[in-house]
Amino acid sequence: MSTERVNPPDLSPATGFSHAVVATGSRIVFLAGQTALDTDGKVTGDSLPEQFERALANLLAALTAADGTPADLARVTVYATDVAAYRSQAAEIGRIWRQLAGRDYPAMAVVEVVRLWDEQAMVELDGFAVLP
Repeated sequence: MSTERVNPPDLSPATGFSHAVVATGSRIVFLAGQTALDTDGKVTGDSLPEQFERALANLLAALTAADGTPADLARVTVYATDVAAYRSQAAEIGRIWRQLAGRDYPAMAVVEVVRLWDEQAMVELDGFAVLP
């Protein structure tokens, strides 16, 4: 796969995301929404960063099972039940992202939602990847 991160200078600086990702490859992997569920189907983590870390790990586990890597991610959407809390903890969330997924950021959006399927969940991530 070939990816090109596009961050035009006439847009605000892309910090922790890319404005656009041009991807060429032969396989597209659509990743279902992942929350902080453990293998028993229970939400883990009492804080937003803890839940974000587990949700991202779950998303990356699904991607790995499809023979992908974090660098193959073209798009990720973050659904948060409290965007203000997400923003206030963005530095820690960014550290978690870099630790688990590196610095090849996909195109991203953060969307506030009233609630998620699992009532205790504070965050959910979905996305797609393009594989060679």
